[in-house]
Amino acid sequence: MIKKALAAVAIVAALCPGASQARAGWFDEKDLTLTGAYYYPEHWDESQWERDLKRMHDLGFEFTHFAEFAWAQLEPQEGVYDFGWLDRAVALAAKYDLKVVMCTSTATPPVWLVRKYPEVLIREEDGTVLDHGARQHASFASPLYRRLAERMVEALARHYGSDSRIVGWQIDNEPTVQYDYGSAAESGFRDFLRRRYGGSVAELNRAWGTAFWSEVYSSFDEVTLPKTRQQFMNPHQILDYKRYAAWVTNDFIDSQCRLIKKHARNQWVTTNNIPDYDRGIIGGSPSLDFVSYTRYMVYGDNEGIGRRGYRVGNPLRIAMANDFFRPVSGTYGVMELQPGQVNWGAINPQPLPGAVRLWLWSVFAGGADFICTYRYRQPLFGMEQYHYGIVGTDGVSLTPGGREYERFMGEVRALRPEARSLDTKPADYVGRTAAILWNPENYWSMDRQKQNSTWNTFRHLDHYYKALKAFGAPVDFITEETSFEAYPVVVAPAYELADSALVDKWKRYVERGGNLVLTCRTALKDRSGHFPEAPFGAMAGALTGNKIDFYDLLLPDSPGTVTMDGKAYEWNTWGDVLTPGGGSEVWAAYSGEFYEGRPAVTFRRLGRGTVTYVGVDTRDGRLERRVLEKLYARLGIGVMDLPYGVTVEYRNGFGIVLNYSDAPYRFSVPRGARILVGGETVPTAGVLVFRF
Repeated sequence: MIKKALAAVAIVAALCPGASQARAGWFDEKDLTLTGAYYYPEHWDESQWERDLKRMHDLGFEFTHFAEFAWAQLEPQEGVYDFGWLDRAVALAAKYDLKVVMCTSTATPPVWLVRKYPEVLIREEDGTVLDHGARQHASFASPLYRRLAERMVEALARHYGSDSRIVGWQIDNEPTVQYDYGSAAESGFRDFLRRRYGGSVAELNRAWGTAFWSEVYSSFDEVTLPKTRQQFMNPHQILDYKRYAAWVTNDFIDSQCRLIKKHARNQWVTTNNIPDYDRGIIGGSPSLDFVSYTRYMVYGDNEGIGRRGYRVGNPLRIAMANDFFRPVSGTYGVMELQPGQVNWGAINPQPLPGAVRLWLWSVFAGGADFICTYRYRQPLFGMEQYHYGIVGTDGVSLTPGGREYERFMGEVRALRPEARSLDTKPADYVGRTAAILWNPENYWSMDRQKQNSTWNTFRHLDHYYKALKAFGAPVDFITEETSFEAYPVVVAPAYELADSALVDKWKRYVERGGNLVLTCRTALKDRSGHFPEAPFGAMAGALTGNKIDFYDLLLPDSPGTVTMDGKAYEWNTWGDVLTPGGGSEVWAAYSGEFYEGRPAVTFRRLGRGTVTYVGVDTRDGRLERRVLEKLYARLGIGVMDLPYGVTVEYRNGFGIVLNYSDAPYRFSVPRGARILVGGETVPTAGVLVFRF
């Protein structure tokens, strides 16, 4: 499902403290979801602004988005600000009943800044120094850049913080975690390590295992940024560098957020994350009110279903982003959703008719409070000339995606009188709820030491996620700090880095009635990435009831098989060979190797709950789905059997059926339900909405 790993803080523990306020105060449930569009007044002759904003309102949009890349216009000279043009744009938006989301513009520092202060530019690992003429080329680790950016942000916040026409703020633009190799980043890394290890270089040496290969440091000043392209570079050093880079990014976001909140009155603050789950989640910034994300679906990756699937997109790409970002604070929105063709993909095809509307309903289905499209007008110049908007190059003609946005907004308005509370959902749907425990540090650790070139952490995770969505199960991605007790089933896939506190939390969850699914590569190392001085895999052995005798890795062109309930499944990437303890059931065993008949999957009861251990990673995930089917059956939890490409979600008393597959899907609505959008036969790129 996932092409790229899912940019942000490794420590996602600092979930937004404003979660209840966000859900209760920022958005009105009776609106269901609000829809907006990016607009760039600085790109267009001012005589066209009123026409454009009026048309935006007439189409059904409820908010717009200003100033994302406008630092050069906001601060044309150092310390000299010009908000007059933006004031006029805000006034026109208000005239047509469009609220405004303001952006801080820090992704595009002006040329005067980088020419006067070239030291703020990012240096890549190969020595390349980025330059003016693009975006996101200034280093979050540079104290000088931070001061300049924060001065501009505070001036903007002081000017608009009490303006009731401004509903919220977006910080930066898609602020991805930077791996900067400049001198400021190196100095910042040393300071980060001093804090992390309490000023003790001896503790750093222990954590990094520097006794190996004569890597011992005598002071923090000897530490440099790890050369990740250098073969055999210390994996523990790289792990800490990724932690540092994530922290810097979130600190940059958080500092802007705090400045805005000094002046903002009744305005929310978010940022638009790219769902690059390998880097974590930009939600660790504790001052944000909630997180939002960017989502593009069709750009030539061919992850859809069937011959024309590349025009519809990956069936679970939006669902997974919903499930990943929603739990951070209880509310979320999509700040950029594709309106049609884009300009930056390997191939940039037209979406299938209906696909844009399908994506909108997919975002809605997860519980989103708002959806914003990038962008209202297709640009006439610049890097994104070929990027579609709601209207085309003449500024007035609706694009195909523009018509689908108009249709969706009309459908949502029609649903509003029918809406109930957001959490009005069928009991059987809620009863299937599951959580996936995620920490990007596990990915960082395993990606540096895969042990098998075919190992793919996200494919492994996807086996479980795809199965749960086929069950029609609500899924939350959670962190270790989340209470597990709210979830009947918790899956911790390939959770390599652990400690006794986490294992104890897992054990308490199970003993109190929870059902835990652990998989291969879980709890093998401590938080520094060391093996404990104990039998291999022993950290969770008392919990799983298993002893891991050894693990095996097979050649991809000569896979092995594992058998469960009379069916064989291929594997090659990783297989734990287990000796289960008393009271454990063997659900699957290996065949065709010298350990023929040895257990690969076990199940045991512990206290009032259960632990399932899946010691093998299969090629296609069919075994993993079968394990979860058997577990849910044991628990007496009924599941659906949805084909890949079809998802069913509930919110506000509505059921939403989405069809990404290449064939029509027949869905029988529950007795007494009333169809509001579509019909029981849902075509490709079609949507069914019913009130249950």
